[in-house]
Amino acid sequence: MSSILIINIGKLVQVREQTPSPLRSAQMDVLPVMDNAFLFVEKGKISAFGPMSELPQDFARSTNEVIDAAGRMVLPAFCDCHTHLVYAGSREIEFIDKIRGLSYQEIAARGGGILNSARLLHETSEEELFRQAMVRVEEVMHFGTGAIEIKSGYGLTTEDEIKMLRVVRRIAEESPLTVKATFMGAHAFPERFRDNHEGYVSEIINEMIPAVAAEGLAEYIDVFCEEGFFSKEQSDRILAAGRKFGLKASVHANQMSCSGGVEVGVKYDAASVSHLEYAGDAQFEVLEKSETIANLLPGATFFLDMEYPDARRMLQYDIPVALATNYNPGSCPCGDMKFMMALACMKMKMTPEEVINASTLNSAFAMGLGATHGSITIGKAASLIITKPIPSLEFIPYAFSTPLVENLILDGKIVI
Repeated sequence: MSSILIINIGKLVQVREQTPSPLRSAQMDVLPVMDNAFLFVEKGKISAFGPMSELPQDFARSTNEVIDAAGRMVLPAFCDCHTHLVYAGSREIEFIDKIRGLSYQEIAARGGGILNSARLLHETSEEELFRQAMVRVEEVMHFGTGAIEIKSGYGLTTEDEIKMLRVVRRIAEESPLTVKATFMGAHAFPERFRDNHEGYVSEIINEMIPAVAAEGLAEYIDVFCEEGFFSKEQSDRILAAGRKFGLKASVHANQMSCSGGVEVGVKYDAASVSHLEYAGDAQFEVLEKSETIANLLPGATFFLDMEYPDARRMLQYDIPVALATNYNPGSCPCGDMKFMMALACMKMKMTPEEVINASTLNSAFAMGLGATHGSITIGKAASLIITKPIPSLEFIPYAFSTPLVENLILDGKIVI
């Protein structure tokens, strides 16, 4: 594998020793930066970095490729720890319904929403599903994403959930991204179980989870714990069944109500609980005593025109906070992590330092990659953004539609 030397880096961002746990509270407002630096990549990993004045002369002689950053910044590639990237078609007609005043719940009750995506996915071949997903993969890489979590959940049958997860596995094999797969059969109740919710819960537990585990298609299991979807008690049973097969928990929690999702997620040592628009002090106290990360998805909050999670209160409670896109066809058709950072600054009053930490190191921890991704650390994967010329770190969330990425290096390979 070739080596890369990046020289004349204006700011090398997120420079850390190995960090054993996600950042909390005041730690999140600290972003270590090295000015006028070099970085050496060897065998796909960060091998060395430091001030340009300390650049060993033999690095340039022995390197396959030298990149002159010419004063631009280098930072870790973004880790998008919550997406539904694999889906068929689109749902812009529901966008019109929303403009006309229908709520997310009302659209779902009419057979739209997740059930609409499930119908489209059932009619789409695995090959076509992969083709559509790879278009989105290229898109998110150009936004600077280097590691991504992808959930199933638009299948709602054993066969179609398996189809989705096989596509996720193929993305991991054939794209440069680092990919984590999550089984989410508990995303909605399919039409055939409209009047028999317990029947579908039983199908998830007794058929889907064993089938997913038999093929080793997922590392995580997620459940939409919400009014009108899966109750706290049903979510508990599904997560317990997943644990028996070695699937780690994560939960869609408290998006539209105080659903109990936070509590059930913490009970099962969830890597993260996501959304949290309807979370307050009671839930924050539970999270503070756990290792579970609060994963905020401001793109969905924006698209659904809801009240934003209380990120500042979470940080006061010493809760680790991550950011992700929730890229999906119904509530956030957007895979741009930089836009999520801008929303977090503008709508949740997080600082630029906090949102960069939340989108790199903490989001890496939220998908089990904290030891290998999310910071400029010796031995970590060389998954790096070389920015276009920008004046400051604050410019990243400030100029929310301005392209950021000049080059993207993933596992030591230049992919953009």
